[in-house]
Order: sequence, then C-alpha cells, then structure tokens
Amino acid sequence: MKQLLVIGLGGLMWTACGQPQGDSASEVADAADAPGQSAVQDEYSRPNVVQVAVSSADHSTLVTAVTTAGLVDVLSNVGPFTVFAPVNDAFAALPAGTVESLLKPENKAQLTDILEYHVYVGVIRTNLMRDGMTLNQVNSKNVTITKDGDRFKVNNANIIASIDAANGVIHVIDAVLLPQ
Repeated sequence: MKQLLVIGLGGLMWTACGQPQGDSASEVADAADAPGQSAVQDEYSRPNVVQVAVSSADHSTLVTAVTTAGLVDVLSNVGPFTVFAPVNDAFAALPAGTVESLLKPENKAQLTDILEYHVYVGVIRTNLMRDGMTLNQVNSKNVTITKDGDRFKVNNANIIASIDAANGVIHVIDAVLLPQ
C-alpha cells in the first residue's frame, strides 16, 4: 500500500511538473506588453524614489528627463538606490539649450549616461558618508563625496536635503553632475 501511494504521488508530481502551463510564446508576448513596476498602484507603502521625485515640484525637469530616457521602471524597482537628484534650478543653470537638446530622441544615450551618473546601487545615507569617499555609479563612472563643514557634497554639488524612499535614498543636490 505504501509503495502504491509513493508511486501514485510520484506520478502526480511528474505529470504536474511535466505539463506546459500554457502557450509560452504568448505568455512572453503578454509579459513584454505588460506595464512595468511603475504602473503598480499601492496607496499603503512608502513611495519609491520615482514617486518621491514626481511629488516634488522642484524635480519636474528631472522627472521629465527620467521619463524621456525610459528609466522610470528601472528606478521604481526594489533597488536599493542612492539617487543624487538635481533640482530644477540646477538644470536651468546648464548652458542655454542643453536640457532641450538632451531631451531629443537622438540624444537619449547621452541623457541616459548623465542620469545614470546620478544613481548608485546601494544606500549611502549621510551618516555613512566620509570625506573623500568614491562611489561607482550605474554608468560605471565615479563620483567623489567631500565634506564641507557639516555638509556633504557630491563632486561640486551640495547635498541640500536627504529623503528616504521605499527603495533607497534621495539626496537633493543643487547642480547637475556631468560625467567626465
């Protein structure tokens, strides 16, 4: 009896595991058409870094750039991320026409490189920062953290505020970081 039960369970498991669960080609196509993580609606969790930026009037240029570069879903994922988020005035301080040029479809690769230079994979809060610390950003280039009195800078941009998000931390900065 025991032997029959074991054989029966084994056959059931083999049958269940060995059967396709649908047309895999159509499932892949459906997954490709499905909205990404940014489309998830959740009124109860803390906002992620993109949701925090979207809710900030001071970051509308950054949000436009992230959307244009197609990075909304990436930055809505689990992370963790440290995002150095320039305010609108930081973008306005760039040479005339720079932002408009970067937002053109033919300049998407350059825009993406600049935006990825503002993101570190991992969470570095100010209490973990040290003068002279180097961080390797998503675009594989380094930024340097320096201490100026009791405040920190990333390259030459002042960190003027820090905001925790569900998937990391946002350091609001007063300049756009340009990869060297």
